[in-house]
Amino acid sequence: MSYPIAEFVRDIGDIEHSTVTAIIRSKSRDRYGVSPLLREMLKGKIADIVVSPKNREEVLAVARAAVRYRIPITSRGGGTANYGQSVPLAGGILLDMMGLAGVEEVTPGRIRALAGTLVEDMDVAARQQGWELRMHPSTKSDATIGGYVAGGSGGPGSAAYGHLFDRGNILGAELVTMEAEPRIMRLEGPDAGRIHHTYGATGIITSLDMPLAPAWPWRETIVAFRHYMDAVRFGIAAADAPGIIKKVMSVQEWPTPHLIKPFAPLVPEGCSIVSTMIAEYSWSAFAAMAEEHQGEIVSVAAEDEGSYGAPITEFVFGHALMHIRKSDPRRAMMEGFFQGPDLAAVIEKVHDAVCDEGPMRMEIIRSASGLIGSGSPYFVYESPEQMAALVRRMQAAGAQVANSHTSNVRAVGKRPIKDVDFEFKRMVDPYGLLNPGRFEAEESSDAQFKFQLPTDRVTARAV
Repeated sequence: MSYPIAEFVRDIGDIEHSTVTAIIRSKSRDRYGVSPLLREMLKGKIADIVVSPKNREEVLAVARAAVRYRIPITSRGGGTANYGQSVPLAGGILLDMMGLAGVEEVTPGRIRALAGTLVEDMDVAARQQGWELRMHPSTKSDATIGGYVAGGSGGPGSAAYGHLFDRGNILGAELVTMEAEPRIMRLEGPDAGRIHHTYGATGIITSLDMPLAPAWPWRETIVAFRHYMDAVRFGIAAADAPGIIKKVMSVQEWPTPHLIKPFAPLVPEGCSIVSTMIAEYSWSAFAAMAEEHQGEIVSVAAEDEGSYGAPITEFVFGHALMHIRKSDPRRAMMEGFFQGPDLAAVIEKVHDAVCDEGPMRMEIIRSASGLIGSGSPYFVYESPEQMAALVRRMQAAGAQVANSHTSNVRAVGKRPIKDVDFEFKRMVDPYGLLNPGRFEAEESSDAQFKFQLPTDRVTARAV
């Protein structure tokens, strides 16, 4: 598509921008390369211009000019996502939000920061006053808070606080609309969830208010088990123990601990592991529970001081695949969700059905209905048909499966969507200029990719 970029540049004046091909190409990517399907689907997708606003007034000016010339805008933060959501499907403006950064306020239990602020910088600011973020992405040193809320769903902290879409996990949001005359809109409480996990298609996020928890001194630990299901049962028991303060509970089946090279010297041959963070004050209770479950504590370190060279939170959730691919670049994964009155039995049934595909990854997460598991095998990719067959096997065994190998909100299926979300989309983006194809008011206008996996969608519920 051809857009009047010269006229747009004239209108935005001195706002930083670039039409250098190398810069545009770099900013038009995220980490979708971990998906063999997305590598094909997003090939050749690129913006026409990168614009880098530094304040709210500049964001408004960019939005105003974009509406005037009907040029689409795709917002981008740190580019740490795996879904390709910041790749501009229709070209146009790549809005680099990294310059709109800074913590604006920290009060007891609450922090406000501009959208381009690194999540780690928010955590540092909060800890100076005895608080910390409830949850964060595994890429918190590189991810922005705007990108996390616009594209993420949970992460370290979800073992205690659930998903971002659960009530109370986003306190407030500020955004710029793409109406005929763009304006700054403030959302509070449940309404702030309207911008969550819509890939920037429901407003240009300019600031966010996030909840805080007391900043505990944490111990990172790895507990080894001879059998995978013993590790699963221990992970569930520890996550379910109300008196043990925890941040993450990740179960990795053998040989994952040796595919993750920094863990290899620590974990005995043949052992599955539980990687976790436990508050210092809960350590004695946790260590006793590990002994009761016949687990061997093979590593204990203060936060960020483990011998594996990075925070333990960088070896869980989707980030773990980055480390595994250094050992075996053929590996990929799905996003299965496991729940039921006997969670261990559900996980075991799915595991038995698909364990021939590769070792299982499983995070234990708190939800409104209790604990759930999130994970899949680390399988060796062969073809789209192989992936579809794996999805069907997981579903038949009792898992729900989101589609981490596509690039729009509905097709991914991780966000609850209600009619009010479409009404909000139509109000803030009446011309359909925000990240076109990713979350449209009419599903028929969403981007359609060549191959779609037979995956599930999260049932709609209040956000």
